[in-house]
Amino acid sequence: MDHTDVEQVTLALLDAANDKDSEVQDQVRKSMLTLGKQQPDRVLAMCQDYLLKHPKLVVSHRVVVLQTIELVVGCRIEEISAPRIKSIISLASDEMTRSKEVIPDWQQAASNILVAVGNKHINDIMEEILSKFQPGVLPHFFVVQTLANLSDSNVYGMVPFLNAILGTMLPMLSMAKQDNMKWVFSSALCHFSESILEYLANLDKAPDPTVRKDAFSSEIYAAFDILFNNWLQSREPKLRLTVGEAVGSMCHLMANDKLEEQIPRIIPAIMSLYKKNTEHYVISKSLCQVLEASVNMGSRVLETQLDGLLLALHQQVSAPVDYSDPPTVKNHNEALRCFSLLANSFPDRLVMYVLQKLENSNERSRMGSLAVLRHLINSSSSIMESKKLLILASIRQPMADHSNKVKKRVVQVISAMAHHGYLELEGGELLVRFIVQNCALHDTYQSHQRPNADPEDVTNEALRAMCDSTLHLLTTTVGRLADVLWPKLLYYLTPSQYSIATTPLCKSLIVLGNKKKSNQEPSFKIDFTQEVNLPSPHTLMIRLLENNCNVVEEAEEEQTVIKCKFVSLTDIYINIHPNTETVWEKEIPPLLSLLDESTAESLDKKQWDDKLLKLLSKTLTSIDDDKWVCQFAAEATRYLSTYNNALEEKSFLYRCIGVTLQQCLNKEVVKKQLQEVLLAARHHDAIEREGVATGVGLCANSHLEGTLAKLDEFGKSDAFKKSPSIFNLLKERNEVEVEKVKSTLILCYGHVALNAPSEKILNRVDQDILRCISKHFNTKVLGIKVETKDLTMKLSLIQSIGLIAKAISRCVKKQGYIFSRKQELISIMLDFMKSEPSDSLRTPVRPLVMTTCANLIPLDPPLGESESFDLLKVCVNSVFSLPPDTHTPEKTKDEENLDPKQRKALYKDTLAALQELLRSVLARDPSPDGLQSIFKHIESWLSSVHDHERERAITATSNLLAYYLQNLNVKSMVSFHNLGALLGRLSPRCSDPQPAVRAAAVDSIYALLSIQLRYEGFSLDYKDEAVEGLPSLKEALENPDHSVLYKTCSDLTKVMTKRLPQQQLTTMVFMLFEGLVDSQTNCCRASSVILNTLLNNRGGGLQDLVPEMLEVLHVRLQSITEEQVRVAVGQTVLILASQHLQTVINTLVNQPLPYDSWTSEMWMALGADPIVANQIIEMVMEKLSITAPYVDKKESMMRGGMTKVATNQPLAMTCGLKELLLNGHTQEPAVGLFPQLFSCLTVRLGASVGVMAPKDNAHKHSGSLHVAGVAADALRILLARAQLDEVMKRLDEDNAWDAMKEQNTHVTGITLLARALAKHAGPRLPAIVESLCPSLNNIYESQRITVTAFFSELLNHHVVTELMLIDVLMNNMMERISDPCCTVRMLAVRGLGNIAVGSPEKVNKYAKELLAAMSSGMEEKDDPGKLITLEAMSGLSKVLLHLDKKNVHLLVVYIFMKIKPFLESENDDIRCASILLMGNLSKFGSGEQIFKDQIHNVLVSLLLHLVDPNTQVVKACKYAMRVCAPVVGSEQITTMFQNHLHEDKSLHYGEFINDLTKYLIQDFPGMLNFYHISVIQFFKSSWSEVRAAAAMFIGFLLGNIQQEQLSHLNMSTISKGLVMLLQDPDPVVRVKAAEAMGHFH
Repeated sequence: MDHTDVEQVTLALLDAANDKDSEVQDQVRKSMLTLGKQQPDRVLAMCQDYLLKHPKLVVSHRVVVLQTIELVVGCRIEEISAPRIKSIISLASDEMTRSKEVIPDWQQAASNILVAVGNKHINDIMEEILSKFQPGVLPHFFVVQTLANLSDSNVYGMVPFLNAILGTMLPMLSMAKQDNMKWVFSSALCHFSESILEYLANLDKAPDPTVRKDAFSSEIYAAFDILFNNWLQSREPKLRLTVGEAVGSMCHLMANDKLEEQIPRIIPAIMSLYKKNTEHYVISKSLCQVLEASVNMGSRVLETQLDGLLLALHQQVSAPVDYSDPPTVKNHNEALRCFSLLANSFPDRLVMYVLQKLENSNERSRMGSLAVLRHLINSSSSIMESKKLLILASIRQPMADHSNKVKKRVVQVISAMAHHGYLELEGGELLVRFIVQNCALHDTYQSHQRPNADPEDVTNEALRAMCDSTLHLLTTTVGRLADVLWPKLLYYLTPSQYSIATTPLCKSLIVLGNKKKSNQEPSFKIDFTQEVNLPSPHTLMIRLLENNCNVVEEAEEEQTVIKCKFVSLTDIYINIHPNTETVWEKEIPPLLSLLDESTAESLDKKQWDDKLLKLLSKTLTSIDDDKWVCQFAAEATRYLSTYNNALEEKSFLYRCIGVTLQQCLNKEVVKKQLQEVLLAARHHDAIEREGVATGVGLCANSHLEGTLAKLDEFGKSDAFKKSPSIFNLLKERNEVEVEKVKSTLILCYGHVALNAPSEKILNRVDQDILRCISKHFNTKVLGIKVETKDLTMKLSLIQSIGLIAKAISRCVKKQGYIFSRKQELISIMLDFMKSEPSDSLRTPVRPLVMTTCANLIPLDPPLGESESFDLLKVCVNSVFSLPPDTHTPEKTKDEENLDPKQRKALYKDTLAALQELLRSVLARDPSPDGLQSIFKHIESWLSSVHDHERERAITATSNLLAYYLQNLNVKSMVSFHNLGALLGRLSPRCSDPQPAVRAAAVDSIYALLSIQLRYEGFSLDYKDEAVEGLPSLKEALENPDHSVLYKTCSDLTKVMTKRLPQQQLTTMVFMLFEGLVDSQTNCCRASSVILNTLLNNRGGGLQDLVPEMLEVLHVRLQSITEEQVRVAVGQTVLILASQHLQTVINTLVNQPLPYDSWTSEMWMALGADPIVANQIIEMVMEKLSITAPYVDKKESMMRGGMTKVATNQPLAMTCGLKELLLNGHTQEPAVGLFPQLFSCLTVRLGASVGVMAPKDNAHKHSGSLHVAGVAADALRILLARAQLDEVMKRLDEDNAWDAMKEQNTHVTGITLLARALAKHAGPRLPAIVESLCPSLNNIYESQRITVTAFFSELLNHHVVTELMLIDVLMNNMMERISDPCCTVRMLAVRGLGNIAVGSPEKVNKYAKELLAAMSSGMEEKDDPGKLITLEAMSGLSKVLLHLDKKNVHLLVVYIFMKIKPFLESENDDIRCASILLMGNLSKFGSGEQIFKDQIHNVLVSLLLHLVDPNTQVVKACKYAMRVCAPVVGSEQITTMFQNHLHEDKSLHYGEFINDLTKYLIQDFPGMLNFYHISVIQFFKSSWSEVRAAAAMFIGFLLGNIQQEQLSHLNMSTISKGLVMLLQDPDPVVRVKAAEAMGHFH
């Protein structure tokens, strides 16, 4: 390769080195480096020359060139000649020192070259640098910097020079006046010192092992003297810091006596830097080096500096540490290292200092002291051994600190102490308590604080988690702590302040207990008499039971956390009572299994609590020690106050006390504990009241007499009467408290009744229980009874009476009983109900009243008719009228709103209570009349406008009928007289908008018909197939689709009519008429569907009513707005209109366009009769064929253009036909007339595209009609009617319908239509083609375009040959070649080309005509968009695949020459088509040199277009090259093309071109000149991708060519071209050009 070419390219790269694009810059550097690696001397010479010739080059550009030199030198230092090295050293030295001013980037780049060279040629470098480092002359800044960097990069080469350098440097120090020079000298001295220390530390590897520290001591000390005494006082912070850093490094090299002498000055001076600088890490590091040097030599004066040192270091270690900021972390660690160094020399003073600092309450100071303490405990354990007790005593003060940050550090210290044997010493238990206390921290509440304001901030959650982990760690990893923690951790289980720590405590106790148990250690058994601080076994068992009661709340935690509380129970059973072992080992595993199988949602809280109470009961039975049981009850009662903030747990504890008192034989103890429970309870809380009452009730199971006596006594006691010792002294407060206590007592009586033995309770109800309840509920004022207004008392009374009623019900099954106070109690309940606000549900009064009434109703005597009516009316209206459960009522003064979850639960309970009440009423009179007496209260709610009200009513009805059916016992043949009315009212609800209403309605009808079957005399086990099929209809009703609802309602009606007696038919029909105007439109639809089905099936018996019904329906048709109802009613009206067809048609055609919904429905309804529909279709086709589709009108007087406006009658006919075809019954006539109707509508569609609707001033919307859209819709519906589903599916997938309607996409749409028919409806084509042919000669151009497009696509499918249509279609296409319309001609050419795809075997038959047509198409002059040319090339491509060689042979080169100009066309489609055609020509030229030459002529173009911006062109190139591969004349290239060039596979273009150029060089060396000239022509391509590819091609060609073949290339032209591309506007092109230049070597 000519040197000048390489130089030209290198020069261009040097010019481009400062390109504005970073990627270009990177590539230029890479290419320069590549060239430099191959020819380092030449490239380095050019870089040098470039810099010398361009002395005024901008700095950034100069820097890039220097960096290139550095890179080349760095990787090729061994290969560069000695003269070149010397010249580079000289250049770099000159560049570095040319400017006396410091220009960092430029001079640093030059310095880096010297450092890179210095790694190999240190002597040459030193010779050059020392020439600029002369005694008595202040050197350049970067000369000193370079020396410093050399000492880092080449320690062993530099240290031998350092004595001389230091000798020269020392006098210069006093000459340095500028801060920057002082800084660089200081930095250099720091680097020199560190290099010397490294050299001395590795003498075994050093070239001169005789070097000693004292060789440098005097020079270093002299330099130290100047730096320390003069420069350290500078005002420049950066300089001070560097001097400080240097002093630290230099201390190690100073003579011991000099260092000892200077220590009292050095240490304070370095410490003073802390105040002056923010970068403390460097200062701490320097201080650490000074201390290390001092300690190593055993300094005696160091102790005099101790106080100041400790103060400064403590400040550093107390500074905030931000782990996202590494310097703060490093500074902290260096300061701790200083403490370690001092600890070795002065342990006592250091520890005393740190412990004294712990007493300081400042947060930062304490955190620092704790950090030091932890560090010393871990790193200096031998030194700290004697100070353990002192440290244990001192740690107490920070333990009392309120700061979480301090607590975190304390925990870390405790963890360290635990691992070094501190916790076993006296006072160690306090540290354990500290950990447990912080395991019990509550969550942080800091909504007002800014999150993440302080990186060191510690939340309660974080501290708690840390303590949890620490406790677990101490338990599992520090074995000697077992006796410290066991059994002392048990103490923390019972105090309430540690309740949050229960889980980690239990985890640790399990580990400790298991370990001691498995090792059979005697300490496993706890002697509670000796361990006075531990809770008693009774308290322990209470606490563990309580822990397990709130397992449902914790079920979202991991299962192990929940289980551990149980496991802890089983692990310490032996320590609670020996007798518990058997029962717990049997009972606890099933409970654990239940936990395993359950989730938070599935675990039933009540069931779980009952299981725990049973476990307690069995445990107490197994203990069999009344004294122990009594003690347990007493401790449980005393323990109640600890749960004042956990009411669910407290309520459970009351129940535990009740269960325990059941087992207690000592009646005095029972009485005493009941008294304490009643006195201590906080009666104002509902959960606690319920807990007390349940506990007292459970106790009554074994002690009924004593419990009633105690309740009576408590009710009369002085304490009860507003005693200030119990209640608040304020009078108003006292009254409120007394009401709450009364509430508790009333509730207690209810639970006593429920739990008392059956045989004892009935005698006590009136006299003892109800009397006491009444006494507490009513207050006498001046001898008159006044009822309380207190809600709590009211709720307690209602609940208590319900419990009493339940208790009586349970007893009367065994013995008769007349409850004389029943009516009185129900009246009271209803009064409560009436007093509730109707617009909101805030309290549980309603559900409790209804549940209580439901419990009372079954008791004798029965209610009278009016009482029953009032009860139902009040309850039903009170519940159904409530707003939905999502409604939030307005706040009142006295009451808080419920949260959504509570409100939802209350609603659920209320509705369930109403169901229970209705069932209870029906159970007293299970007859049709009894049912009707309830249903009349519900009936009006069924058609409410509110969804929630209808849903409540239908759900109640459904449940009621199901209950009626379930309990039905037909003793005689009676009539179910209200069946028709009930069916008429309920059946429309089967179509309600609410799915729940629909499902309940079907259930109701199923129940009604099942009841009817029973009344008809069928046995209970009889199953009517039709009726039994009703529940399955519910699934269908879930689908909101109207047709599904229609069919389902119809099916439902058929079942109902089968079972409905004739005499009840009229009732049902007129009920359904009411349904047509239901508040819900869905139900109106259902009414109309059921009505029509009913009339079709059973209308024969209603002759007299028909005229009246039809008149009503005719009027309704225009007033009902719901579309489906109008359709259904319209079908009924059509029965009357069917005899007047012509009149109806004339009327409808004359309706204003577009049709309104009523007209449309009427048209659609006309299709119900196939004969009528057939007549209408023929009438419309005749009109459309003879009437002009549109007229041309002037747009306006101002504009000269013409607009096509549709004629009215054909448009109206098309609209009507569209609506008619929507009726499914038109299928038969549509199929019968399909070919004619399809052709008619297709031609109509063609004539409608781009046509405006006629304007009618009387109707604003008349012009909004889409004329072509109407025809397309009609055609679409016709295809559906003809059941061409596959055709429809394909057209919908391709969005063909939208395309057909618009002028610019109409041809595409028609093509898709023809394609779909050819593929999926072939047999229909002959008749369609026959019907369409006449339209090809139509005067309307738009219709000719439509038919030509249709026929053109048909030729794409073989089916036309099979159907013998090929000749007809081809003849038509040949005729259209000369059509005056350009679009028709284009479509005709396309059709002729399509024959190659559709009927390839026919291609040679029409060869002559096809080639003539295609050739003329390619030469078409009247072809503005080149569309005909494009079609001709595409068509010829397809045709060539099937033509015989003899038909084409003579034309190959002619065609090739024709298409070659199109290869570089700006039109993507033409470019693509020409490439494809070229590929298809290949088979006709194989074996002929002339064709091979033609392929080589375009090969470069094809290769470069593989990166064409158009993906289709890329695919075409891949195809053409793959099929032309055999013609190229190289086996390797052929294989490569066929393996890699697949249309759908990605191509790694760079690798591909690289490999290809190798084969081109190898197989076609003689054509290299032609190839590279061809490629260079593309350097000016209009596509940047192609220009970049051309540069890449040239690059790989140069990279792979052999030296001897270079003569084939015009390197001068190549280099000029690449230089031009290096200035291309596109950075990608510049990158590739630079990359190609890298191959010039």
